[in-house]
Amino acid sequence: MIRTIILFLIIFGIVVISHEFGHFIVARRNGIRVLEFSVGMGPTLFSYTKNGIKYSLKLLPIGGACMFDGEDGMTVKEEEESGSMHRRAAIDAEAPLPKDVPEIQTESYGVAFTEAGVWKRIAAVFAGPFFNFILAFVVAVILTAFLGADLPVVGQISEDSAAAEAGLMPGDVITQINHEKIHFYREVAVISSLNKGEPLEIHYERNGSKGVAEVSPRYDEQAGRYYIGIRGGGEFLDCNPLQVFQYGFYEVGYYVKTTYKSLGMLIRGQIKKDEVSGPIGIAQFVGDSYDQAQENYGTTSAILTMLEIIVLLSVNLGILNLLPLPALDGGRLLFMFVEVVRGKPIAPEKEGMIHFAGLVVFMVLMVFIMYNDIMKLIH
Repeated sequence: MIRTIILFLIIFGIVVISHEFGHFIVARRNGIRVLEFSVGMGPTLFSYTKNGIKYSLKLLPIGGACMFDGEDGMTVKEEEESGSMHRRAAIDAEAPLPKDVPEIQTESYGVAFTEAGVWKRIAAVFAGPFFNFILAFVVAVILTAFLGADLPVVGQISEDSAAAEAGLMPGDVITQINHEKIHFYREVAVISSLNKGEPLEIHYERNGSKGVAEVSPRYDEQAGRYYIGIRGGGEFLDCNPLQVFQYGFYEVGYYVKTTYKSLGMLIRGQIKKDEVSGPIGIAQFVGDSYDQAQENYGTTSAILTMLEIIVLLSVNLGILNLLPLPALDGGRLLFMFVEVVRGKPIAPEKEGMIHFAGLVVFMVLMVFIMYNDIMKLIH
């Protein structure tokens, strides 16, 4: 249990810190004043202030924040004038300009978020999810260097299966299914497992020639799902230095596609509530994955499995934050793009109310998900 908690906190910390660091570094480079950089939510466990910025660790491991001055519609200066100083402890407005950011010359090493140019604000907000994709790519490159790439080569064809009837053969290299390019065999497996009986147009290469097979998956009563009738050949590509980056990019793309597919299934009600996990469920998944990998293949495999989970969670966090929903980065970006089109911002009071309502909804949803996680643990 202790190991599970430690592993989860390390992975969570890496993913969240990379996200918030993206906001932080781009905001600073664009001259936007940062008040607080925090990991976690809820009551503060530990904090310290340096160069006017409060760095804090909070109780609940369900997020983080890079708080900009004026992001909530009121700057520190306005709070001082109005007598509202509830956030004043988070910033020393007289702190000198940090030596490592010489290009920022404004008073108190930056301006309020609302006073910065719209494109600078867009860059600062977009940088969080973007840094998640950078983290995912870097870790995916490391994984590819160690593991190689699982090639989409057909290993076996089940007798009297849909694939056999369509003319697919062992050794065929699948390059595309419908309109989706294929780079890994696991992409074929995901498409097969999610299929609901829709016909598939499978493009393949065989002995240097290209072909197309029209496959109509067949329903297996016992398994309760549709099957194509193929198995992977277990062939891996030992990547050269250039291929490591190429397949690292494909790896990130794979997780992007699976995340969007999962979101679509969730919206359509094809994912049950018991299949949705929050921090507790993710922590359990991390612990189980480490134990299983270590037991079957050793410590090195367990560490590589943790790296794969970092890629998965980092891509998930990046995509979820880009959704155009209130309180998320995507919602804030939407308001700023509207500002670009209109030529003037939406009233801060209105935008603030919408984001606050979104935050309340997300917090209620998080409570429900955590309750669901606890119930699954109990039962």
